[in-house]
Amino acid sequence: MILLFGAQSFQRDEALEEILLQNMAPLTPRLVIPIDVKKQPWEQKVPLHNRWHPDIPPVADVTEGELFRVEMVDWTGGRVRDDNSADDIKFLDLTITHYLSGPLRIVDSEGLPASPGDLLAVEICNLGPLPGDEWGYTAIFERENGGGFLTDHFPSARKAIWYFEGIYAYSPQIPGVRFPGLTHPGIVGTAPSIELLNIWNEREKKLAETSPETLKVCEVLHQRPLANLPTPENCLLGKIQKEMAEWHKMANEAARTIPGRENGGNCDIKNLSRGFKVYLPVFVEGANLSTGDMHFSQGDGEVSFCGAIEMSGFLELKCEIIRGGMKEYLTPVGPTPLHVNPIFEIGPVEPHFSEWLVFEGISVDEYGKQHFLDASVAYKRAVLNAIEYLSKFGYSKEQAYLLLSCCPCEGRISGIVDSPNAVTTLAIPTAIFDQDIKPKRLSGRPLRGPKLRRLPDLLSCSNSEHLPVTQGQSGTREP
Repeated sequence: MILLFGAQSFQRDEALEEILLQNMAPLTPRLVIPIDVKKQPWEQKVPLHNRWHPDIPPVADVTEGELFRVEMVDWTGGRVRDDNSADDIKFLDLTITHYLSGPLRIVDSEGLPASPGDLLAVEICNLGPLPGDEWGYTAIFERENGGGFLTDHFPSARKAIWYFEGIYAYSPQIPGVRFPGLTHPGIVGTAPSIELLNIWNEREKKLAETSPETLKVCEVLHQRPLANLPTPENCLLGKIQKEMAEWHKMANEAARTIPGRENGGNCDIKNLSRGFKVYLPVFVEGANLSTGDMHFSQGDGEVSFCGAIEMSGFLELKCEIIRGGMKEYLTPVGPTPLHVNPIFEIGPVEPHFSEWLVFEGISVDEYGKQHFLDASVAYKRAVLNAIEYLSKFGYSKEQAYLLLSCCPCEGRISGIVDSPNAVTTLAIPTAIFDQDIKPKRLSGRPLRGPKLRRLPDLLSCSNSEHLPVTQGQSGTREP
């Protein structure tokens, strides 16, 4: 090849070619897993999965240092619709959860795969909703089908739809609120080894066999299973199809994706956005990285259970293999070397708010009973205090509950040593509202209460014989 500079010409040699290549703009991220939101999860070009198992085959290889793109469906695979009803929430079959993109086999520059005992550093370089699918939803599950943190107060299914304007979200069902989203994946994880999978199944089975009457959350009996054990119902195992001989055995031992575990998984940490890194333990050859459950925004705790703004989306990622990193950086807290947890490095990009209202909670429940250093009871009190306060500004308590689940509010354990009370806080950024929600005095006289505005209610359900009609805290029954 000849390059012309003015009137002179020079033969391009290998050294010059290398210099030019080094100064070229970076390539567009390689699309590894594409998604068509018009198709069902099992119809996608690259197979998806909704369980953890070491024998789910990888769908692609990725080289460390390579910038690549992974697209994903929303966690239900499109079963929740942008419509005027919450029936899809009320009758959602939770055995489908979560649909994940992957697994991806991670190799180094020489083609050698990540090995058990390594750490896999995964960096998010970019992320967002899929183009043409810029909307999401937040929901309260029916008490008899999923429930939530406050299911004793809010037992009926409700739904709010959110629309995106660049970095901002707004909802017709919760008007007067607009906020920037801290977009993140709810799930990032590596595949377990068969030994780790057996540990999960054994300990969760033991918990599930415990009498529910002996275990309570905030003095409310569990409305959800104590643990979600393996089930072949709606099991999706990627390239392993149902007609294959190994499918039945794998489906009966593959772990559900609902809780976070040693491999990362469903951690739902809202700050894991652009620029973040997660250091995941590697338990199988190649690491077998999977991700999904994209959130446009989420409050700390995701308290309504389906509490983030759930959406389809994409991640642009880079990976690095840290050889021998598990032994070097992760100290097991448990009986085996597998009892470790990931390390997270928060990125530099997040919304900035200067004014907050902070609600405190202590470990005394709403019936006046004292609990000993119970952070769950304390956080429940903080959330209830915030809901009661926001209801003075024209919002229904259900609207406030959903808002606190998905807006960028900050939850903290403020005290965990001063017996008998744990102390938690829930901080709400005041700038997300189009009205002043701070306490104030007018003309030297106490404000009797903010002026109420008539707001539309959340999307509710039609009556059905499949689940009983329940009564919410507000006293309203489903139509």
